[in-house]
Amino acid sequence: MNQVALVGRITKDLVLKEHSSGRVNTTFVLAVNRSFKNANGEVATDFVLCSVWGRSAENLVRHCGKGSLVGVSGSIQTRNYEREDQSKVYITEVMCNDIRFLSKSPKSQHTEMKTHSSTGPKRFEEAKPAETALPIF
Repeated sequence: MNQVALVGRITKDLVLKEHSSGRVNTTFVLAVNRSFKNANGEVATDFVLCSVWGRSAENLVRHCGKGSLVGVSGSIQTRNYEREDQSKVYITEVMCNDIRFLSKSPKSQHTEMKTHSSTGPKRFEEAKPAETALPIF
C-alpha cells in the first residue's frame, strides 16, 4: 500500500509547466508541521516535494500561492538521475491525485483587503446604535 495524506502550506508561488506532450504540471514544496514539539519546545517542520498534473495543476496554480493552506493525498514516488559529474541524485516526491484548498489564496485575500479598505469600514465611535439594541462584543 502506497498512500499519503498531508496538510501544509505552499512555500513558494506556483508555476504551471506545459510539456511537449501537451500535459501540464506543477511542482511545489509543502511545509508540514509535525504533531509534537522537540526538546526545545519548538514545532519542527518537514518540507515535502509534491507534484500534480492536469486540471488539478491548473486549478492549484489559479487559486493558490505562497502561504496557501492545502491538503493533498496521493502516493510516494522515487526517481533518480545522474549529474554531469557522475554523481547520482535521488528524488522522493508525493504524486498528488487529490488536492483540497483549505484557505483562500493570497491573491483573493489581497483583493478583498483592497476592496475592504477602499470602502473604509465605519469606526465603532461613528456608528449610532439603536436605542433598543444591545452591544455586541
